[in-house]
Amino acid sequence: MKPQIISTDYGKHNLDLENSAYRITQGGSWKDQSLIWITPSDSSIPAKVVWSWLHLICPPNNKVFRMLALGQEVGEAYSNSIETILSHPDLSTWKFILTLEHDNIPPQDGIMKLVEQMDNHPEFSCIGGLYWTKGEEGVAQIWGDPKSPELNFRPQPPVAGKLVECCGTGMGFNLWRIDMFKDKRLPRPLFRTKASKEEGVGTQDLVFWSEARKYGYRCAIDCSVLVGHYSVQEDITW
Repeated sequence: MKPQIISTDYGKHNLDLENSAYRITQGGSWKDQSLIWITPSDSSIPAKVVWSWLHLICPPNNKVFRMLALGQEVGEAYSNSIETILSHPDLSTWKFILTLEHDNIPPQDGIMKLVEQMDNHPEFSCIGGLYWTKGEEGVAQIWGDPKSPELNFRPQPPVAGKLVECCGTGMGFNLWRIDMFKDKRLPRPLFRTKASKEEGVGTQDLVFWSEARKYGYRCAIDCSVLVGHYSVQEDITW
């Protein structure tokens, strides 16, 4: 320690109390930010992915509960997990659900950024981080332009650092308001993969959003939350 003359020290954050209070207010950490983390997976999760999860920051002094849905088709995994939450006397009263898939590598502050965006944008029931489909010609999972007169899920371009509203999201790193899943108008199961001649083909995420949009639910992607999409076979993060 360097030699110094000591007088009363009121602390670094107290020196500019107005800005310190603003930081706390913006972060919303004084509010209920309880979240339930759902990850669907088969028998294993890549080590590189798990290592990134160990550094994730969760809302300070808020409740966090983690659920691992093993060995189920992804739509069934999400539907069964959420119905379990809704039937639980305590978990059903929590604020958020975080969906984090077995091959997604989110940034350390990703959860905190999504929580802040949800607090600042009550018009959205879901906000996700930005990740891309795998492969050289991958597209951003920002599905559909809500300004279009017809519902569509065409991939939209990201806007660096901005929140982009869309018609549907992937589920790799999303924060959802639990209350939306309590809406009895939404058909059950909530998430269902379509793959038949009668119904056509559709992934569980966009099948859900095609229904949720009918009842006014909105979603967006935070392009400041950059999420890697890891391919274990190629050892590449897209």
